[in-house]
Amino acid sequence: MAPYHIRKYHVGDHKQVLALFAQGMEEHIPATFYHLLKLPRALLILAGVPLMLFLVFGSWLLALLASFILLAGLKFVATVPWKQYIAMSLQTDMADIVKTYLSGRGSCFWVAESEGQVVGTVGALPVKESTLREKQLQLFHLSVGMEHRGQGIAKSLVRTVIQFARDQGYSEVVLETSVVQSAALSLYQAMGFQVKRKFNYNISSMLVGVYTFRLVFPLASAEGRNF
Repeated sequence: MAPYHIRKYHVGDHKQVLALFAQGMEEHIPATFYHLLKLPRALLILAGVPLMLFLVFGSWLLALLASFILLAGLKFVATVPWKQYIAMSLQTDMADIVKTYLSGRGSCFWVAESEGQVVGTVGALPVKESTLREKQLQLFHLSVGMEHRGQGIAKSLVRTVIQFARDQGYSEVVLETSVVQSAALSLYQAMGFQVKRKFNYNISSMLVGVYTFRLVFPLASAEGRNF
């Protein structure tokens, strides 16, 4: 197991960071597809349409073809939200990470490096609508390369954000994750994040029934905690 260390992002990391980010997001497409297959309305369509075609036309071949087309359509629907999120991020905050995350005192972007390669990422930005009473820092783009998981890298990156938030005087760390990101959701909750609300991320997510959870880590209640 190769050692790693966490440091601030620099411009030379950009290509590796973007590749790791895109790869991590695309990994959620199969999970989203399987999630859709479990939804009652999806099962009704997948079973009902081919059956209806068979009853009307008496052709098993037509029914089988319809099943393949429906499955392909479902895979496309599962892909759209993630591809949209990747494209949006590459055009906004990830287009210039230095400008977005490192130009101000209250934000930052870190990478986990192992043997000269970027194997993990995480960013943090202040929440604009925060009140004076609740100064919030939002965690973004936590990602660890598949071959480097199970080493505690993700937990170390989250700890880095929490410590940064504490040092900068924030009262809470917040983040958003989806129902299909079960490993991430379990990690956050194990570290003390609390689910505050559940909502659909965008129109595509509403269509596929994938919910996004907003989680909060209250720093005031975490004093002295060995997280």
